[in-house]
Amino acid sequence: MTPDWRTSQGNEPDSFELTTTRPRRQLNLDSPEHLNSSTDPSHLTRHARDGDEVDPGTTSIPTPSLWQRLSTFMSRTPLISPSRCNGNGVSYRAVPTQYTDLDEDAALSEGSMDDVRKRDKRKSTINSQSAEAIQTSPSTANRRKAQHSHDDDDDDGISAQEDTTDEDENPPDNSRYPQVRASVSAKDDITASISTPRMWTLSLLCAFLGSGTNLFFSLRYPSVAITPIIALVVVHPLGLAWDRLFKRDDDPVEMFQYGQHIKQSTDERSRHVFALVRVRRWLGQGKWNEKEHACVYISSNVSFGFAFATDVIVEQTKFYKQDLSILYQIALTISTQILGYSFAGLTRRYLVRPPSMIWPATLMSTAMFTTMHKSENKIANGWRITRWKFFLVVFGCAFAWYFLPGLLFPALSYFSVLTWFAPQNVVVANLFGTSSGLGMFPITFDWAQIAYIGSPVLTPWWAAANVVTGLVVIMWIVAPIMYYKNALYSAFLPMLSSSVFDNTGNPYVVSRILTPDFLFDREKYDAYSKVYLPITYALAYGVQFAGLSALVTHTACWYGPEIWQVSEKSIKPQARDDGASYNPINARYRRQNTESPPAHLERSPSTVELGIDTSMQAEDVHSRLMRHYQDVPVSWYLATFFAMLAIGIFVVEYYPVYLPWYGLLLALAITAVLYIPVGIVMAITNQHSSLYLICQLICGTVFPGRPVANMVFTTYCYISSAQGVKFSSDLKLGHYMKIPPKLLFQVQMLATLVSSFTQVGVLNWMFANIPSLCSPDAINGFSCPLARVHFNGSILWGVVGPKRFFGPGALYRPLIWFFLVGAIAPVIVFAIGRRKPLSSIWRKINLPVLFGSLSWIPPATGLNFTSWAVE
Repeated sequence: MTPDWRTSQGNEPDSFELTTTRPRRQLNLDSPEHLNSSTDPSHLTRHARDGDEVDPGTTSIPTPSLWQRLSTFMSRTPLISPSRCNGNGVSYRAVPTQYTDLDEDAALSEGSMDDVRKRDKRKSTINSQSAEAIQTSPSTANRRKAQHSHDDDDDDGISAQEDTTDEDENPPDNSRYPQVRASVSAKDDITASISTPRMWTLSLLCAFLGSGTNLFFSLRYPSVAITPIIALVVVHPLGLAWDRLFKRDDDPVEMFQYGQHIKQSTDERSRHVFALVRVRRWLGQGKWNEKEHACVYISSNVSFGFAFATDVIVEQTKFYKQDLSILYQIALTISTQILGYSFAGLTRRYLVRPPSMIWPATLMSTAMFTTMHKSENKIANGWRITRWKFFLVVFGCAFAWYFLPGLLFPALSYFSVLTWFAPQNVVVANLFGTSSGLGMFPITFDWAQIAYIGSPVLTPWWAAANVVTGLVVIMWIVAPIMYYKNALYSAFLPMLSSSVFDNTGNPYVVSRILTPDFLFDREKYDAYSKVYLPITYALAYGVQFAGLSALVTHTACWYGPEIWQVSEKSIKPQARDDGASYNPINARYRRQNTESPPAHLERSPSTVELGIDTSMQAEDVHSRLMRHYQDVPVSWYLATFFAMLAIGIFVVEYYPVYLPWYGLLLALAITAVLYIPVGIVMAITNQHSSLYLICQLICGTVFPGRPVANMVFTTYCYISSAQGVKFSSDLKLGHYMKIPPKLLFQVQMLATLVSSFTQVGVLNWMFANIPSLCSPDAINGFSCPLARVHFNGSILWGVVGPKRFFGPGALYRPLIWFFLVGAIAPVIVFAIGRRKPLSSIWRKINLPVLFGSLSWIPPATGLNFTSWAVE
């Protein structure tokens, strides 16, 4: 039997209509026989059973093909009952109904997933039949009759269901951004299981395996990395296999509310169940669904990237020859990894809840969850291919695209056609070369080259236009002119390189200016050489200076008033609404009301371009649905911040880091000031503005001659921002997937702790078991390439110091003027664009993206940028 729950409308809705094709039968919802443990009460998930029989009176179903069987297995989802949850009636995948007090004892039918799919196949047959509803008590029937006397559409159950579904899928307060509407469901299921042994086991398993594996290979060249996307795909069959292994048809009914399992009073039979059966039932709680899947993915997302602090530990141990205790390693790793939570949590009102902060990268994940857990297949622009077929086709093509250039035909990565006609021409090589040139003729068949600076699929077109504009103006026009004018002695060096050079044009040997204790030797420096930068390297520093100041002024101009207003209202944390201020939307509102809806329910325009809307106080359906869940108190994030701050102060004061405690406070102050601007740019454009360089320069200026202090300062400053932005993105994903915030906090925190301890353990194992680690003679390429690059940076900015680069009389002193350019330019754009229409090009200019994206150069080349833009 396939249920179709539809709530009756009125002041006392205490019953539900169930449309079915089976013969009519009577149910007395007030009868005690329907309230025992074998009946489905409200908030109840009756999971699908594979053994349900098909109605003999229905149309015969043809034998499904192998492909249909595979799609059915991979997309299987539970049936959810209508429920009452603290006054907020929400049915499975439905917008909350408009009443606030539903009857506690709503009946639930025992449907199966097979019936749902078979009903979809015979939909045309059912539409021609008259639907029959299950009758309830006389008083309830009379109330329903009076309430529905004005609604003629309810005569046909199927038609009413279709109308309700259409309204539910696109409520009046749905997101105004088409990419969000296409990827994120406007419905919620508060009875879905989330906090289950299955979810926690898979989450911690992914955090353990992914973090350890990625750290192990991060010290190797070439490196191999496991991305969270791999975990997203792999854990789905594991979750389905878990259900197959631990669930049985005769298991008792389970109750879940807000993701938590609700214990029920056990009957006499349950008391005599064997212990192993109870353990199996405990392990098999709930049903694998998209919310559990999202939690596992989020735990992978926060743990798969190797901790930046482990790089600092490698540099201190292998290059600076410091003997570090395990306590120092754990304290440094945990404090740097978790401080970002504080910034992410304290800025939720600015970066997570506003609908305009869409975080484009999260939309890919939500679309994948829909593909894997729902069998719906809407026609889009004439395309009828199913989601699974489309995914497998793209997956196969992507595998071939990665496999062929990377292993079988590496020449496809660099396709320098024009240089073939003039192989000895240096000018042609500088302008059109793809390895050491500007890549003005971008042809590559390697997706790794295209996606080197990020996936082009997830970036809005106008943001990509800003990136390409910066590339053309700075790197294709200014850089060649300065190079062939020999500005900053750049004509003696390669046009594009990630190395720094001495006065002979050879790579700079940092060891020649250091003492045996890794201290700066001024006499050796004067006798050797100053440091010279390639022209693209120097301009990359300049545009990063401009991008930093532009980040502040752009945010102040476009978002300053909204940030101030939201700050004034953020004294109290957002709490779960119990119906007093919650404004649920009835799915049939528009069909039953001829007058205009209230202002807060008016449908937003569907053609808003991303990045134009600057409102931080608006709400959409996702913000409204999240009010059902208790928010994380601000005190949790403040306690996390002060706890990690105390650990950080202990690290810098007790161990030989040579960074005073106020230096740590300065690093965190820089992050606090720039975190919201960095987060806004990332949330709108999917372009991350890195604080890495500015942190190095500030520490080198304030604490000169301290390379270890420079590394630790940069770690606390840069990683707190980078990790915080990642956590904000995950909070937005949890916002889209309707995951309880407190549960999400626990998932993120526990996964981070597990990954931190795992990476410290793996790192010390490598120290003890891999001979000649981080040396050119290391076996299997474990030469620690990233740690060596960061070590050289700590020498340049921590030992040589920024004053010898940008101080008075220094060669690169003119680059300081880029700070002023970046500060003034956004003000000019704002003055012109704020009175222009939304479609104006001035409203799409984003100077932090235009300047900041070029920080990838070097090591990125023009080929990476142009092929990324063309794609």
